[in-house]
Amino acid sequence: MTNFKRRLGPLYPIAMASIAVVLIFTLSRIALSLWQAERIDSFSSWFSIFASGLRIDIASICFLFILPAFLSPLLSGEHRLGQVWRWVLRVWITAGLWLAVYMEAATPPFISEYDLRPNRLFIEYLVYPKEVFGMLWSGYKLELLLATMVTIATLVIGWKWSRSITRDLAMPKWYWRPVIAVVVLAIGILGARSTLGHRPLNPAMVAFSSDPLVNDLTLNSSYAVIFAAKQMGSEANAFEFYPKMPQQDIVAQVRASMNVSPNDFVNGEAPTLAKRYASNQQSQKNIVILLLESHGARYVKSLGGIDVSPNIDQLINDGWAFTRMYASGTRSVRGLEAVTTGFSPTPARSVVKLGKSQTNFFTIADLLAHNDYHTQFIYGGESHFDNMKRFFLGNGFTDIQDFPTFTNPKFVGSWGASDEDLFNKADQQFTRLSKQGKPFFSLVFTSSNHSPFEYPDNTIKPYNQPKNTVENAVHYADYALGQFVAKAKASSYWNNTVFAVIADHDARSFGSSPVPIGHFHIPAVIFGGGIEAHKDDRLVSQIDLAPTLLSLAGINSVNPMIGFDLTKPVPVEKQRALMQRDKNFAWMTANNQVVTLLPGQGIATYRYDSNVDKLSPAPVAQNVIDQAHANAMWGSLAFEKDYYTARNSYKVGDSVNHTQP
Repeated sequence: MTNFKRRLGPLYPIAMASIAVVLIFTLSRIALSLWQAERIDSFSSWFSIFASGLRIDIASICFLFILPAFLSPLLSGEHRLGQVWRWVLRVWITAGLWLAVYMEAATPPFISEYDLRPNRLFIEYLVYPKEVFGMLWSGYKLELLLATMVTIATLVIGWKWSRSITRDLAMPKWYWRPVIAVVVLAIGILGARSTLGHRPLNPAMVAFSSDPLVNDLTLNSSYAVIFAAKQMGSEANAFEFYPKMPQQDIVAQVRASMNVSPNDFVNGEAPTLAKRYASNQQSQKNIVILLLESHGARYVKSLGGIDVSPNIDQLINDGWAFTRMYASGTRSVRGLEAVTTGFSPTPARSVVKLGKSQTNFFTIADLLAHNDYHTQFIYGGESHFDNMKRFFLGNGFTDIQDFPTFTNPKFVGSWGASDEDLFNKADQQFTRLSKQGKPFFSLVFTSSNHSPFEYPDNTIKPYNQPKNTVENAVHYADYALGQFVAKAKASSYWNNTVFAVIADHDARSFGSSPVPIGHFHIPAVIFGGGIEAHKDDRLVSQIDLAPTLLSLAGINSVNPMIGFDLTKPVPVEKQRALMQRDKNFAWMTANNQVVTLLPGQGIATYRYDSNVDKLSPAPVAQNVIDQAHANAMWGSLAFEKDYYTARNSYKVGDSVNHTQP
């Protein structure tokens, strides 16, 4: 070891720190892989995880230590500058060790929640320290304590160890120092890129499995989070991840997959802009969307789930229930995107969070505001979370009723006022607005069914123990919904309002499939005065809700939404569901054919068996593949080309001439 230290000279601390970090990553990868061993199906998969994992780790330490490795030969020594540099180097090494240890320690609970390594969600939650710390303190005290202990231990041990490896270093002659620095810089750049190709190393290059978590095991969590941060700086685009397709073919296929007469398309700036005529041609109605946090179909008995949603079961019997409704994504902002804008999912963040969509982006709130509706968002928490307030106020919502507007709520948890308080607030608002005689649109977003699953005592009979489980939180959310529906039925606004209750997404999206289809199945019911009870077994998507509600409310419009007006017949061959899980896109047809597009892996086709929730490789007709491919690309194309702006939307007759057939 003494000879090794002498030969490396000022690079010895960097080498030792690099070895330590690689060992941390490797040991963590071994532990995680053993934990998830049942999902690793062959020896070749084990080999790929560790061989490609080492490649990722080497690239990671090159990124982490390239700067100090370059500066150490130039600045190290016993002079004053060298002493300052030694202190800086110790800080750098200690911080690097902490990053590696902390991120790997944070990985198991993140996988338990999201079935992936820490990614962009990890970063996005850091933007909201109040909400996140409140959640951690309420439901994850042990994890928070362990994280604190790991942090302190790593910093203390790292700082002491860095002293020993930075002392008594052999120094090269002055004329060798710049040579060593340049050579080290070149090696570091090559190691960080890990390829001589045009594009540097990225997760797609080491992906080999159809199971996203298995691919993530190849990474280390520091690399995964830093790569996600880099992508957030230059937002993800379908054209970067999926096979290429000419723009004219994308437009043609997307228009063909819509349920719109060719004569109703409006020639102009937006290819999907079309005239839409409401089924209800009498008086306009209010629209209320009750968006339920994490309330998947597996919690609804009528949809094959457990019996914790009796009030939704009752609504399914009493209203227009969709038995095959599928969410667009796995996060609330993706659900908000779908039900308020009808925009199809993309590999990028939801448009709720993208800079260019904060104003002049099409939403039904903006459309309804131009039809003289009062437009409102009601939420029990802080509406700035996930950028909701900024997006909504910039795109047609004029009234935000969030936690600061609540008076003496019955119960306040980590995410704000309880669902009972939320629905009481909603009833008060709807009663007030109905008295004013002006139509209104309100989006009501629940939050009680969110980790750490807090709700008031003595409201429900717990489904299981302990109290704060997802099943009990779902049961409470359903209870609060039932209380509201009872009030609404006796209200002055019931007969003149179209209500829709729909989940934003399922609680968790687990599974070895590239897109776990079963975890996208969600409840959705339209109800209210004049809505006839029936079960609708057509395959539908969250993006179909907004066009349908506009039609039921009596709103004729010109808009760019590609979703279906479900008050009208939809041919079986057009029925589909669009699903996005991180960068993975899935398109499912009515007969359960599935086409997936994965970064770096191209297009794959499957047959979905809903009875066992399993995807099996199977051939799919080329025309279905082409439609899936085009729709996977459409959102990114529409966003980039400004095809989804509010300025392209009108009342029928405002800017177009057309006689309704």
